[in-house]
Amino acid sequence: MARALRLSEKWFHRGLWLVAVLFAWFLIGLGRTVVGDLPKVETVRSLDDFMDPARTPALRAEAQSAKAQAREAQTALEQAQLKLQVAQADNRAARETFSNWLATRQATQRSEQDPELLTRTRALDALRERERAALAAVQAEQQRLLDARQAEQRAQTELARLQEDARSAFAKAQRAQELRVFGYRLALTLPLLVVALWLFRRHRHSASWPFVWGFIIFALFAFFVELVPYLPSYGGYVRYIVGIVLTVVGGRWAIGALQRYLDRQRAAEALPDVQRRQSLSYEEALARLAKSVCPGCERSVDLKDPAGDFCPHCGIGLFNRCGHCGTRKSAFARFCPACGTPGAAAE
Repeated sequence: MARALRLSEKWFHRGLWLVAVLFAWFLIGLGRTVVGDLPKVETVRSLDDFMDPARTPALRAEAQSAKAQAREAQTALEQAQLKLQVAQADNRAARETFSNWLATRQATQRSEQDPELLTRTRALDALRERERAALAAVQAEQQRLLDARQAEQRAQTELARLQEDARSAFAKAQRAQELRVFGYRLALTLPLLVVALWLFRRHRHSASWPFVWGFIIFALFAFFVELVPYLPSYGGYVRYIVGIVLTVVGGRWAIGALQRYLDRQRAAEALPDVQRRQSLSYEEALARLAKSVCPGCERSVDLKDPAGDFCPHCGIGLFNRCGHCGTRKSAFARFCPACGTPGAAAE
């Protein structure tokens, strides 16, 4: 068909298609914004909304308190362990000194050193007691740390149990919310598709066809691109069932359309040659001839054959002779290309 248009008409046609694409692009941007904002009409709910409102905060506070106590106990334990190490080192050094001194006294057997022996013994006992106290402090901090960790573990276990009990209700509510949002999107996009179908059937050849096709592109994009990704899954059953239904509906429509087309073609081929050529538009006939197909039956024909004046499939006339100069020309041409005499198509 493009070969049958004037040069300026071709550029105007392309410009109008640009208008259609721009119109569709702006509509798609608006539709994408609206579809993206549709979930905001629903209140976003979390797992906490389905847990025990009285028990959950108490357990979390208990877990946080136990965690803080565990951090404090860990710090205190590290300090107590350091003090224990110092006490052990002091006791060990004092014992080594006492052992050396005691060996010297046994060698000299000096009785005036007996008071010093008692003093050193008491000092060793004091160091031993200091070490024991440091060890007791370490053990106390270890116990406090263990108690805090066990309390935190109990609180976390109880929280996990509450979360597990609430998870099924939360998942059910989430699925219901997704289905409602999908319903909002479907209620918005399905009427657009219906309107686009009506415009395609009634107004696609009107003077405002760029806006018609722009709206059709927008409706198709909104339905099949913006809506389909939000289709609820339910394990894939919904998607596959919807796909099967759409395939069956589309297939039956395609089969019916093909049958109606074949019926129209058979009815058209039964008409007289002149009437058949008059029923074809000039642009449509030239577009089919440019593709080397018959304008009547749309089957392939050899237009370069000088003897082939009629379609071998349906019998419609493809070439005839000019009534003025006798030049062989297309039967659908409005004027003779040799002398310019109007032909039957122009009349």
